[in-house]
Amino acid sequence: MNLLRTHHVAIICSDYARSKHFYTAVLGLETIAEVYRAGRDSYKLDLRLPDGTQIELFSFPSPPARPSYPEACGLRHLAFEVADVGAAVEDLARNGVIAEPVRVDEYTGKRFTFFADPDGLPLELYER
Repeated sequence: MNLLRTHHVAIICSDYARSKHFYTAVLGLETIAEVYRAGRDSYKLDLRLPDGTQIELFSFPSPPARPSYPEACGLRHLAFEVADVGAAVEDLARNGVIAEPVRVDEYTGKRFTFFADPDGLPLELYER
């Protein structure tokens, strides 16, 4: 097997309009396609980062909450690479999103921070 890269990450949200705004207007991801799937009473929004990696945003009626605090087994968080963590944190703050204090990775020396999407999904900003 020769894995090439991450193609996409799928996220289920509780409030489609709120999460669509967050991922497109606040984080600035490009919309590729949006489909309403009547048989599932679900929206599927395909989003793209500048490197081509995609996020699939799904809505389903009454999804159970994701255990994030305390952390549970499974995918821990989704990390985005940025050129300047400080500038990205300021962008988030202008949109009402609070990030944790910026820290330095003790192994790489890179700056990073965490924040959450509207459903509490942990997201990370990691400086290039």
